[in-house]
Amino acid sequence: MKIHGGPHGIYGNAFSHEFQLLVAQGYVLLYVNPRGSQGYGQEFAHCIRADWGNLDYADIMAGVDHAVAQGYVDADRLAAGGASYGGYMTCWLLGHTDRFKAIVTERVVSNFVSFWGTSDIGQTFGAWELGGKTPREDLETYIRCSPITYMDRATTPTLIIHGEMDLRCPMEQSEQAFIALKRAGVPVEFVRYPDESHNHAVGGQPRHRSDRLERIVAWLERYV
Repeated sequence: MKIHGGPHGIYGNAFSHEFQLLVAQGYVLLYVNPRGSQGYGQEFAHCIRADWGNLDYADIMAGVDHAVAQGYVDADRLAAGGASYGGYMTCWLLGHTDRFKAIVTERVVSNFVSFWGTSDIGQTFGAWELGGKTPREDLETYIRCSPITYMDRATTPTLIIHGEMDLRCPMEQSEQAFIALKRAGVPVEFVRYPDESHNHAVGGQPRHRSDRLERIVAWLERYV
């Protein structure tokens, strides 16, 4: 399963070399537009405001259930990946389900409290998405919606990937996730790409882009 960014992104009829790579390895690829996505109206896109990890998580897992029910998906060999908001949601999966055998989480948001003060959009996008208040004004919402709050429950082997020059989802977000998983005893690897921005997966140095894809395939082969 691949989870898109945003959260107000959308999957449509567009070519993805990464999707094709995974399918070529023999994987069934699931991608869904959960609540919070664009394309279904403003209410659909905004209904997760100050409630990330609730309705969107339910939709994503409903998609997994539907795929498994088709009869050609092995429920014991599931994996999930995503970047940016997809990185947020894959971190959220770690603390809320053990159904996946492997996770690949990239350019993550793990802690909204520190994200507010370190991301280049933390005080605008971050604050609006969490209800319009700062962490000092509504700490409970920031903590409740942060994957780091639940990552002590994690058991799924996790590959973390991040560009060191990412200003959108700063490196410290992945650093916190890595430490939380290490403390929980979860098999985890943390790959950092120097001089790479938030867009490194599609606009980064070719050697980093190919290395990233090779590491993702190797992680899936190892655990799935």
